[in-house]
Amino acid sequence: MTDASKGATGAGPNAIGRRTVLIATGTTAAVLAVGAAAPETPTTTAPTTPAAAAAVCTLTKEMTEGPYYLDDALVRADVTEGKAGVPLKLALTVVDDSTCAVIPNALVEIWHCDALGEYSGYVGNNGHSESDDGTFLRGGVLTDSSGLASITTIYPGWYRGRCIHIHVKVHTGVTLTSDGSFTGGQELHTGQLFIDETITAAVAQISPYSTNTVTRTTLAQDSIYDDGGAASGLMTLTALGSSTSSGYTATLTLGVQES
Repeated sequence: MTDASKGATGAGPNAIGRRTVLIATGTTAAVLAVGAAAPETPTTTAPTTPAAAAAVCTLTKEMTEGPYYLDDALVRADVTEGKAGVPLKLALTVVDDSTCAVIPNALVEIWHCDALGEYSGYVGNNGHSESDDGTFLRGGVLTDSSGLASITTIYPGWYRGRCIHIHVKVHTGVTLTSDGSFTGGQELHTGQLFIDETITAAVAQISPYSTNTVTRTTLAQDSIYDDGGAASGLMTLTALGSSTSSGYTATLTLGVQES
């Protein structure tokens, strides 16, 4: 089963969702005026933005949740649970789409498959046999006072029909629970995060990724990624060391509608 086969009701995988999300390509973003139904990149204006703010805010549509979401994700900064793979440190900043002000205490939740393309809770769907605790590579953290969510994971693998990607949700107003999860709040954004194909091709040569028996779908071949760059969730990766196996830091600024 692929994400594309189980998208949002009444909409294809690339359809514009009930909310839009703003992606800022730098640490400070300009205020953006847009038409509600305009499918193309709108013109940006920044009448009240300080001169030092060089980044431009770009709107992008939400993306399908896909078939592998599970409720009751753990609130934790490290979701690896010992899974083998290239280290990946996510640095995701959440801002308000109308002001570009950072949003502290927003829960940024992620989930993705392991190096063999298997999701916790659904192991076996990609043809590989391994233990399944229902929680590996799932979880999230609250943003700090700078709107930053820092999550440690591994570089995702791939499964039938999809390029490498990470699912993400943004919630506000959640209540942390005694069992390490969360409840309540408002879900502001559902999307997907992507990685440049050049880096993915290098990671795919390293074990255990190289033992994934499924043919890999590239970014250009993917049915959901629309080649929109950062505006479509393409993260910026910075190497943590001199080799691919040392891992990467991945950054992106997400803007959401608070109301």
